[in-house]
Amino acid sequence: MRELRIRVLVGVFVVAGVLSWAGARLWNSIGTLPSVPLAAPIVLALIAAVLLSTALSLRARLKAQRERRPGAKGVDPLMAARAVVFGQASALVAALVAGMYGGTGVFLLEQLDIPARRDQAIYAGFSVLAGIAVIAAALFLERVCKLPEDDDHNHTGAEPAA
Repeated sequence: MRELRIRVLVGVFVVAGVLSWAGARLWNSIGTLPSVPLAAPIVLALIAAVLLSTALSLRARLKAQRERRPGAKGVDPLMAARAVVFGQASALVAALVAGMYGGTGVFLLEQLDIPARRDQAIYAGFSVLAGIAVIAAALFLERVCKLPEDDDHNHTGAEPAA
C-alpha cells in the first residue's frame, strides 16, 4: 500500500481552492453565491474524531501486543489495512473540500461588511481547519499502522528477485 504524500494533498487543496475562488467570483457575478453550510465543519470534525479515535485504539492494541501483555487483543491486519484506506480516502476528500471552502472563504473576505457573508466566511474558515484536522488524523493513523520493516524499504516499484 502506498503512503499518502503531503505534496499530493497540498496540490489538491491548492487546485480546488483556486478553482473554487474563480467559480465563486463567476457565480456571484451571475447570481447569488450558494451559502457555506454550517454542517460542513461539523461533519469534517466528526470524521477527524473517528480517525483519531481509531488511530489511538489501534496504537494501544499494537503496543499491548508488542509488549506481550496477557490478554492483549491483537490487531487483524485486514482491519488495519481497511482503516488506513479509510484514512487515506478521508484525507484526499478533506483536502478537496477544504480547498473548495478555502477558495470560497478567500472570495468572501472581500465582502466582510455584509453580516451574512461574514458568517459564511467564518464557516468556510472552520471548514478549512476541520479539513486540516482530518488530514492530520489520517496521517497519524497511517503512521500507527505502518509496519516496522516499511521504515527501511520504500515499496514504490517491483522488488528485485533474489
